[in-house]
Parts: sequence; C-alpha cells; structure tokens
Amino acid sequence: MRSCREDVLAFTKQLVAIESIVNTEGEKRIAGALRELVSAFPYFKKHPSFVTMERTVQDEQERYNVLAFVKGTKGTSSRTVILMGHMDTVGIDDYNQLKEYACSPDELMEALQKEELPPSAKEHLESGDWLFGRGVLDMKSGVASHLYLLRHYSEHPEELDGNLIFLAECDEEDSSHGVLSALKTLQRWKEEHGFQYVAAINADFVSPRYAGDENRYIYKGTVGKLLPSFFITGAETHVGSCFEGLDPNFLAAELTKQINYNPELCNEAFGETTVPPVSLKQMDLKPSYTVQTALSAYVYYNFFIHSWSPKDVLEKLKQQAHLAFDNALQAFADRYKQYSSLSGEPYVELPWKPRVFTYEEMEQLLIAEHGEAFTKHMDEWKAVLLQDATLDTRMFAARVVEEAWKWMKDKAPAMILFYSSLYSPRIELTGKTAAEEALIAALDQAVQDVQPAYPHPIVTRNFFPYISDMSFVALSDDEAGIGAVTNNNPGWGTKHYVAYEDIRKLNVPVINIGPYGLDAHKKLERMEMTYSLEMVPNITDRVIQHVLR
Repeated sequence: MRSCREDVLAFTKQLVAIESIVNTEGEKRIAGALRELVSAFPYFKKHPSFVTMERTVQDEQERYNVLAFVKGTKGTSSRTVILMGHMDTVGIDDYNQLKEYACSPDELMEALQKEELPPSAKEHLESGDWLFGRGVLDMKSGVASHLYLLRHYSEHPEELDGNLIFLAECDEEDSSHGVLSALKTLQRWKEEHGFQYVAAINADFVSPRYAGDENRYIYKGTVGKLLPSFFITGAETHVGSCFEGLDPNFLAAELTKQINYNPELCNEAFGETTVPPVSLKQMDLKPSYTVQTALSAYVYYNFFIHSWSPKDVLEKLKQQAHLAFDNALQAFADRYKQYSSLSGEPYVELPWKPRVFTYEEMEQLLIAEHGEAFTKHMDEWKAVLLQDATLDTRMFAARVVEEAWKWMKDKAPAMILFYSSLYSPRIELTGKTAAEEALIAALDQAVQDVQPAYPHPIVTRNFFPYISDMSFVALSDDEAGIGAVTNNNPGWGTKHYVAYEDIRKLNVPVINIGPYGLDAHKKLERMEMTYSLEMVPNITDRVIQHVLR
C-alpha cells in the first residue's frame, strides 16, 4: 500500500480552493492552474510537450481540458491506461450564508460546527475522517488521486511497463464538451506515439445505494441516459366550449401519468435495474394568456438504460404514448357524457383517434408531401433559431418540431416523440474482448489486494448509476441505435452534434474507482477521507500495474 493520504489531501484542497462552477470563468481558471501544477513536475519540465491545455471545440464557452502523459521505461509496451476525471462543479448558491466558505473545506467545517446538522452529518463532521466542501466528493478528490499517480509515475517511469495518460476534463456537469473534445487529442496521441489504449479509469464519486448501505462501490461500465421528449398538439377551443376542443395539457398530463415512475420502463441487465423515468419538464407552448386552450404542449423525461438502445426506447415509448392517448380520450369521453347528462346538452361522438409519430416519421411524411420546399424552409428556420442564445438544445428542438408541425396537412391532435438533448451512451463491460477481460481481472485482483486494509466491503457492480463522462470513451450501441438518436433529434447537426464515430474509434473499456461520500450537489457534500485518499489511489494503482503487466 502506498502511503498517499496527505499528498492526495493536499492536491484535493488545492483543487477545491479554485471555484470552478460549470459554464463560468472558473473552468478556465482551474485548467490554467492545473496545467501550471503539472508542468512544474520535473518530468514535464524535461518533456514539456507531454502536457497540454486544449480548448473545447464546438462550444459557446471558453474552457479547456488538461492532458498529460508519462511514457514508462520498464519495458517497450505500447499499452496505455487513461486516468480521467472532471474539474468542474455545480454551483454554490445552496450554501446560503456559508457561500464564501464553500470552496474552503477547513473554514467551512469550522463554520458548520455552529450549524444545526442532521445526525449523520454532525457525526461525520466531528469524526476527523470526513472533508466537507463543494467539489471534495464530486469529484476533485478523484482528480487529486489521479494527479498523485501521475506525479508518482513521472518520478518513477521505470516502474511503468507501458504508458499513463492523465485527462482532467471540463463541462461534465452540463454537456460533456470536455471529454468529447479530448477524443481528438487522444486519437492524435495514439497516432503520434503509438499508444494502445487498453483501459480507462474514471474517478467519479460513489455513494450508498440505500440507508444503512456500508458498501463502497466500484463500477464496470455505466448507465446510459436519454431525454425522450414529446410535442403534443390538441384542438383549440374557447374555454366556454371546452368539449368542442382537446386540451394538449390534458394529453400531456395523461402521458406523464403513464410514463412517470413506471416500472415497465426500468431496464434490467446483469441483475441490475435502472430507476424508472421521471419528468423533467411539462409545459404548454402558449406565449401569453388568452381564453383559448393551448395549441400545443411539451414534456420531456429522464430515461436511464442498461441494455436497451435508443431505438428500443423509442419503440417502448411510442407504445406508452398510444396507451396514454387512448386513456385520455376515454376519460375525455366519460367526462363529456357526464357533463351532457348534467347540462342536458347533446353528446357528440369524438372525432379524434390516438396518433403518435416519431420525429423521423413526421419528417419523412412532410418531405414526401412537400419536398424541397419543406427542407429548405426548415434549414432556414433552424438558422434563425440559432441566433437566439436563450434557447438551450431542448427548447431549440421543441421549436423545430413546432415549426415542422405547421406543414402537416392533417392537424388532428397528435404526439410527436423525439430526443432533445445529449445521449450519454450506456457501456456494458462483460469480458467480451481481451481488453475487457484483462481489465475485469485486474480490478478483481486489486480489490482482493486492498480489501484487508479497509473495514467496509469494497463491492463491484456493472453499471455506474449516474450520468458521467465514462459514456464517451466506448460505445456499446450499434449503428441502428445511434441512428435512432441522430435521426430523431431535431437539432442534430445545427444546435447539437456528437461525433459518435470518435467514441467508436477510441472504444476503450472503462471502470469507475472514485471517492466515497454523501450529499453530492448539496450543501453538506462530503467525502470519507480514508477510502477516498488511501483506498482509491491504491486500488487504481494496482489496476494500472495489473493491466500493463
């Protein structure tokens, strides 16, 4: 076991002290500071071209990744391990009156002594083995662990039979511009230096899975994340004649009832199950108050996957949308009949039937009907929309669908299903390749080596349960799966683009060995120092050695 606690703690505090909230100038500052720190290591003074700070591409923000590598001298192997982790954090407004201490762990912990705290947080604060502050857990202590190993091997390249790359990326907390930009650098280095990428080790945080869970988890592969979205049209009417029209908000409500928390939409693989989808936005697109019902509504849902592809998800949600539409029309008819009975007004049979299209289906229909006039108009419309900086990728996509809908000849109520944001691909690590098999064996051996020195169980699982940059170093989806994303995102190629072919070229098996703690993204974010500062770097180090052996 390497004695590394104080060194990793010092690096952690150094990084935490630099406020690096995503989408702020802080991301630029921390990259500059980290490059300066790494460049000061004697090895990089001797090899200055082995460390670089590179700006992200196709990004509205100015921010940078920091990358460095050490070439081992123990042998002539080209096998290369990538150590990766993100430098950015979420905001600090939740610290309220303690905001000025959020990035100063020692001062924050002193101030927290005077606060009313939950019993577990109070116990941790008083234990001497927990560190509090923004980014200590998510995930600057993880970056610090990798930084420690980079420094060690830069001082002892004779212990390395192969190569080690350090990647500190920006923008993990928003759109992953950092890791997606870094793919180009990694590919260039592969060609220039002959690196053979055999494993990537991420160091994002891990937490208990439930109250009382004492396990410290290491993850092979990661959950995938989609944002399926629906543009929903109704039939407008004056509210005084409400049964003469169909409120799209009524359809949206029934759709959310059908999808939200639905266990049928949990994806089980290798004995592990995703949480069900949940709505992240539900609104109508009415610009201002009138007594007319809305023309359209917009909803989107978080959707995690383990083994399903984006194509599978579209098919499943199309079925769910049909059910919801049918249920909504049945409820509408039942209430209309009740109202007719009460009022004495005649009941008129409903003219509507459930209609659900994917965006790709609607677009193909409109191209068939209108040809170049439609495609030319939509290209021009997207160019205009791009000038509106207030539109994120999700609202941009909604506005594109809304405009396309205007070209539909049959404007009877419908639901249009599409993707409106970044797809973070799922990664399965099953041992199907020699590289995967070697990484799994190395991880198992490393945990076995270290477990006797630590009192809590260190347990491996198959899917990292949170969104992370692990998703962008390998690809488990086939072309049809990725095609379902690219063909059904209305902003694809304009507002939103991901070079999935770059991910497929890299295609390196990835695991997550990260700091352990609680309350990431919250005021009481904290990490356990013994596991995070001692076990994490030692397990990671052993994996590196076993994989490069």
